[in-house]
Order: sequence, then structure tokens, then C-alpha cells
Amino acid sequence: MKILFNLPPSTIARCFRREDLDRLAAAHAVIAPDFAAGNASAEFAASGKLAGELPEVAALKAFVRRHLAEAEVMITGWGMMPITAEEVAAAGNLRVLVHSAGSVKNLVSEEAWKRGIRVGTCNGALAVGVAETALGMILCGLKGVFPARDWTRAGNWHDPKLGTSRAVVREPFGLTIGVISASKVGLHLLTLLRALECRVLITDPFLKPERAKELGATLVGLDELVNRADVVTLHAPSLPATRHLLKREHFRAMKDGAIFINTARGAIVDEKAMVEELATQRIFAFIDVTDPEPPAKDSPLRTLPNVVLTPHLAGHATNGCFRQGRSAVDQVLEFVAGKPMHGEVTLAMLATMG
Repeated sequence: MKILFNLPPSTIARCFRREDLDRLAAAHAVIAPDFAAGNASAEFAASGKLAGELPEVAALKAFVRRHLAEAEVMITGWGMMPITAEEVAAAGNLRVLVHSAGSVKNLVSEEAWKRGIRVGTCNGALAVGVAETALGMILCGLKGVFPARDWTRAGNWHDPKLGTSRAVVREPFGLTIGVISASKVGLHLLTLLRALECRVLITDPFLKPERAKELGATLVGLDELVNRADVVTLHAPSLPATRHLLKREHFRAMKDGAIFINTARGAIVDEKAMVEELATQRIFAFIDVTDPEPPAKDSPLRTLPNVVLTPHLAGHATNGCFRQGRSAVDQVLEFVAGKPMHGEVTLAMLATMG
């Protein structure tokens, strides 16, 4: 098969190890751009110097359009040329498209599915790092790592409060972790939580109680989850239906000493209401995403002592990007072998993707 990389060379280098590229090249013709050593300027000239575009972007478009008609497989990802209905029509031999990043929404035309082109995504690979980050936040939050850091930085050492208060220093044993959404991240977090001796609640409108039980969790409503959980961790997609899913009443309903974690999207939370509750210092929070991003310079999230604010790093992969490339290659080879692609996305699934 002819496999076309609709990716700039920088993304290929960032996400694909040589061993994974070799797995493709062993039995298939790989068509990949190489804009090194001045080749970008040549591609750029051939593209007609598209107004306002960086040379690499224009070069990639020229490259992809030149090879569209022959491609049977396309691998996309960060920095790709979006696949519009026009490109779908021009790609007469295309049978499968695998996206080496997260959502394909707004990047691939629905015409691809309508024409019978299979589409896969590597959001499951991305989800691993986010779930692992959330687990780290859960453990650091329960152990009171950041209050303890502040205490020792102030020149102190032993603190009776840190040593005896269950609201400050705890372990997962016997506690309740509430997971909002059985998304790819939420599902992987459930797997990680199996190693801990804790109770797990989950809320998701599309999850059945039997399936939740198989995953080691109990399905409950959102109101019950925030009321019962010692840790509430948010993993829902950002959709019109989930905007401000967590409201003032939800934050007020959380236990004293509860920990709230958001590694999903800022818009899912009513940030004003959240800040108001955090200002009471009754609960603790790890906030990796805000609305808007970045938050204002004078945002209380930057200064509240009971908030750990991080700059959207849960899904920021470095070496973890190679997991995405491996997943993309695996899915191409699954397709070629006639097997189900582990990250396949149907047209019906688009509506619930962030």
C-alpha cells in the first residue's frame, strides 16, 4: 500500500521512532515530506507562495496535493493540512486515515466517512499521559505535598496539623475518588486506580451500571459524586452540552478538604463559581486548564495557597509523543491485516468528541 504522511517533518520526527517507521516501510511504500537542506523553499515555490503561510505549511500543502491521488493510507496529526471535501474527492484511492493526535473534529471532512474511508485517532495514546498526570495529582493532593512544601520553605519542619489532620495528609486507602466521564482519559485513570485500595465513583450519561462495575467503579449521578468523593477529577469532553457542567452548587457540595482536579478543559467549569469556593480555602485544587487560557495575570488561581495552577501540561507530551506514533502505525497495520483499528472513529462518534 502507498502510505502518505500528511505531516511536516518536524511532527514526524517528534512522534515517530525509526523502528515504527521501519515497520511501515518493511512492506509498504511510504511517501513522506523532507523539507531539509533547502527542499522547503523548492516546495514553497511550487505551491505558489500561499499568502500569509509559513514556508513549511505551504510546502506541506503542495506535497500532499501532489500525492493525494495515489495515496491508499494517510497519516495525519499536528501541523497537518486539513482534509476538506475537496481533498476527499481528489483522494480517489484513499481507504483509511489515521490521525496521530487527538480529535479529528474540524480537521477531517464528514465526506471521508460518507465515502467509506475508515478513520482512526490516537487520542487513546494521548489519554495515557493525562490520566497518569491526574493520578499524580491525586496522590500529591492527598499527601499534602504542596502545603508541606510551603511549610518547610517557611523554615518549619514538624507540624502537628500536617501529621494528624486527615484533611491535609491522607492516603487513598478507604477514600472515595470521583471520576467525571468515561472518556479515554477517564477509562485509563480507572485502570490506574485499580492498584489503589479506594472506592471509585464515576458519572457518565452514556455508561451503563454493569459496565461501570466491570471497570471497578460505581455509576452515580454528578450531584451524588461531588457530595461523596474525597477527590473529584474531571475528564469530560468540551462540548456545548458540557459547558459549565460544574456549577456553584457542585463546588459548595464538595466535602471539607476535598480535592478538585481539572485536566480536561476550562470551559467545562463555571470558573467564577469555582474561584469563589476556592477562596474560602475549604477545598484544594489542581487546575491545569482555564477559560480563557492563559488566565489573567491577576487571576486568583495564580495566588490562592490552596491551588496548584499548571500551564496545560497534562496532555503536553515530549517522549510520550512516540506513544502516539506507535499507535498510528499499529492502526495502519491493523487495517492492512483486516483487523479492527483500536482507535477507530465513526461518524456517529464525532458528536461526542471534544
